[in-house]
Order: sequence, then structure tokens, then C-alpha cells
Amino acid sequence: MTQLDSGLLAVDDAFFAALLSADIDSLGSLLADDFILVGVFDGGIVTKSALLEVLGSGILTFVSVEPAEREVRRYGDAAIIVGRTSMKCRFSGSEIGVESRYTHVFAEVEGIWRLVSAQGTPISG
Repeated sequence: MTQLDSGLLAVDDAFFAALLSADIDSLGSLLADDFILVGVFDGGIVTKSALLEVLGSGILTFVSVEPAEREVRRYGDAAIIVGRTSMKCRFSGSEIGVESRYTHVFAEVEGIWRLVSAQGTPISG
């Protein structure tokens, strides 16, 4: 693993840590302004502002996020991390668990890696 790969994985880890702690300020810095998330449960599109709002309100809380099997690929000022997660969260009081394969797309903007897109696909079985 290269130093760059380690640095990108550290940004990926910071994203997951910010989700767990509902750290809106950190998420605001980590996510690109035009960030979109394709939801693992329903395939819906979630914008940066909508994600920050639902986390800040406490409607959505993450109980655990365990990334594994991550691979980093870099293309100039863009990078992709494909990995696997085991997550537990609470949404409107109901606890939900999901195993998923995820893709995170990063762009280096003014020397800082920002998460521009994320998508999760549930793994059944």
C-alpha cells in the first residue's frame, strides 16, 4: 500500500467516524458541496445538505460502521475506494443493520481530498 493509498483510507475512515459521531462540522469539510449519496436501502439520492440535516436532527444515527476489504484506485485528481461495510443505524427509532459493498469517489480540490459521491449496495445472505 502506498502512502497515498493510506492517506485516502484515512479520509475514508474520517468519513465513517464523522457519521458515527454525527460530527456535522467534519462532514461539512469532508464532503464536496455537490456531494450525493445513493442510499443503500432504497437507491434514493441524498444531497450533502439533506444528509447533514438528517444526522443533525438525530432522525438518523449510526451505531456502528465496520469497513473491510477496501481497495484504492487513483486517476489523477480523482480516486475511488471500493469496500465492504457492516453497518447498524437507527432511523426514526428503528434499528437497521446492513451488510453492503460500497463505492466512494473522491476528488482532490486545492490539495484536499473531498468525498463527491457514495453508493452502497446491500449484500444478502
